[in-house]
Amino acid sequence: MNKKLYFLCSGNSCRSQIAEGYAKKYLPDWDVRSAGVRVDGLNKRAVKTMAEDGVDISQQKSKLIDNDFLNDADIVITLCGEARDKCIIPQSSRWLHWPINDPAQSTGSETDIMNDFRDVREDIKSRVIELAKNIQSYSE
Repeated sequence: MNKKLYFLCSGNSCRSQIAEGYAKKYLPDWDVRSAGVRVDGLNKRAVKTMAEDGVDISQQKSKLIDNDFLNDADIVITLCGEARDKCIIPQSSRWLHWPINDPAQSTGSETDIMNDFRDVREDIKSRVIELAKNIQSYSE
């Protein structure tokens, strides 16, 4: 049975979707999902910035938190204060909090906004790669 990894965010439109995309790439043996406190829809800029790095998240959907999956998750990662504050993380889960700015709140030119998305993407990617290394060394 696959281990379960759950990324939680406010609207499940950007940060958690990016994290899900990278975790599926770097932790292929895990059941990886993401969800939000509410459903804001998949952000087109998140899809675009991930495609720039060769990861297709265009088929992912914005979802509400599934309490059954949450209660069975081996690792739960909250990516914003709202998810951290509103979710009851099961004590059986390993919980991590990655406070990452929401690129959907960025303002300015399209170039400025996309640069914010790329910064968030790179931050999440490095965290997921580090997580994958730690998980693999822990389970060996």
